[in-house]
Amino acid sequence: MRSIWNGAISFGLVSIPIKLVNATENHSISFRQIHAADGGRIRYRKVCELDGEEVTASDIGKAYEDADGSMIPITDEDLGSLPLPTAKTIEIVAFVPADSIDPLQMDAAYYLSANGVPAAKPYTLLREALKRSQKVALAKYALRGRERLGMLRVVDDVIAMHGLLWPDEIRAPEGVAPESDVSVRDAELDLADALMDTLGEVDMDSLHDDYREAVEELIAAKASGETLEQPETGGAGGGKVIDLLAALESSVRAAKEARGEDGGEGSGAKEEKASVTSLADRKPSASTTHRTPMGKSVSRSSSSGSRKSASSPKSSGAKKSTASSGRPAAKKSASSSGSGAKKTASKAGASKSGTSKSTTSKKTAAKKQSGTKTATRKRASA
Repeated sequence: MRSIWNGAISFGLVSIPIKLVNATENHSISFRQIHAADGGRIRYRKVCELDGEEVTASDIGKAYEDADGSMIPITDEDLGSLPLPTAKTIEIVAFVPADSIDPLQMDAAYYLSANGVPAAKPYTLLREALKRSQKVALAKYALRGRERLGMLRVVDDVIAMHGLLWPDEIRAPEGVAPESDVSVRDAELDLADALMDTLGEVDMDSLHDDYREAVEELIAAKASGETLEQPETGGAGGGKVIDLLAALESSVRAAKEARGEDGGEGSGAKEEKASVTSLADRKPSASTTHRTPMGKSVSRSSSSGSRKSASSPKSSGAKKSTASSGRPAAKKSASSSGSGAKKTASKAGASKSGTSKSTTSKKTAAKKQSGTKTATRKRASA
């Protein structure tokens, strides 16, 4: 890149030879003035007011216009003889936090390149010192006939300088803010926050000048004799905002649609709660799948079946236990009581099994005693 200024950075007693290079470039399309009737170029000619003659660039000098309209000539030698220490030096005056610089002061941006091999060491020293301190350097320098204020900071492995406006060149924002008192509701702030979150961040490299591209297409079409089709303009936009809440809600919805979000996965907990499934999208079937707010799928038929299967062993076991305890003991044998005890133990546990065994033994003893009494009565009657 071509340098536009050569000088040095004054860092205390350290002097760093540098070259000043433009860090930005203008991509805007420029137009020429023509005569609308025949397309002829309109040119500006520099003419002397006294004699009416056209003058060349070498014959043009500088002058200051006094209040009475008289001209005071100022030559380059006059300006060069001024005691200006920053004529060829970027003089660092302070190191300050970056957030202490008002962005309103930002002007043109430049890259500072080390001029020669001996400048590499002090250049790197200043760069690393700025990195470690996390500060920026305030400096004065002279460019294009005037002294300016600058800010030095590190961009990748290069020291960059931003031209700054002097503090007295920043106008106070008088009469700019709304004159009437306006109150903002919390609901409106919440929707504004939701819109900001939905829009999120952007990759700065993806931003480009759509208008410039459209102008280039227009120029190419006219050069080839073609006619560009007028794009369809939507009905939205340009209207008067009546309901601010409704406008914010519509903006949030439009931003989500533009990003391909529908309130499902990856849209956050708040968006998942607000999602609604259309009734037309729910198809009735024997096994309906329901999606929970956390994104898990649950089958209703399988879950009900599992509930039934989980409850059936307990109910069947209870019925069997009741039937075995209430059945008459005439046809009950020791083996059946043993198998009944095993079934009861497998389903109800060891404690229930012990209770069943004791109950069975009592019934068996009662049966034997009843049989003995009957035999004694028969013998007595005989």
